[in-house]
Amino acid sequence: MGAVSQQVKSVIESGQLESKSAQEIVRWALETFGNKVALASSFSAEDVAIIDMMVKVNPKARVFTLDTGRLNQETYDVMDKIREKYGVSIEVMFPQREAAEQMVREKGLNLFYHSIENRKLCCGIRKVEPLNRALATVDAWITGLRREQVVTRGSVKKVDVDVDHGSIAKINPLADWTWQQTMDYVKQHGVPYNVLHDQGYPSIGCAPCTRAIKPGEDFRAGRWWWERPEQKECGLHVSKH
Repeated sequence: MGAVSQQVKSVIESGQLESKSAQEIVRWALETFGNKVALASSFSAEDVAIIDMMVKVNPKARVFTLDTGRLNQETYDVMDKIREKYGVSIEVMFPQREAAEQMVREKGLNLFYHSIENRKLCCGIRKVEPLNRALATVDAWITGLRREQVVTRGSVKKVDVDVDHGSIAKINPLADWTWQQTMDYVKQHGVPYNVLHDQGYPSIGCAPCTRAIKPGEDFRAGRWWWERPEQKECGLHVSKH
């Protein structure tokens, strides 16, 4: 993993990329970083839309995913459909076995319901640590973050320097997209997507921690629904600075 060059940092800090379209941002990322950029994919509608954009630029573009061991079957189904349609090689990151086993032995399988500390411990072992291992292999990562998703993401930039992960580039091509735009793209381009989106799940994480949302509820109300909105991040996208 390497920090962005001064030249790339200057381009990012100039803000000139903020006016670019999602497809232009994806192309810039792949042309700038080559095989040192990868999409961190949970196979949400946002992520599969980006995969469609990526393979049109580079059929061998890198995609990695965090398999927490607690995902919905529907998520595994769409992984396979994406692999079959686009021929992408998905780099699957699993939790460290010893850490996961110790956590479950000491605190139980459903520890996350009992306290925020337990929930963050589970996210840390099942998601954050595997993410850090994946990011150790890149100079930039692409995400499906959108400003509309939740209060904690309202200031997301299309391209930024990620100081929490060694000052690599963090690229969010869909930062200014709405949910409707995202689903329109997916359907217009025939992109396989998670069928849970059609069952009231706009945001999908681990099965025990995700439910469908009710009419009028916040986009991410179904994630860690027992917690307050400002606490609803697993640690993958929360800056410590």
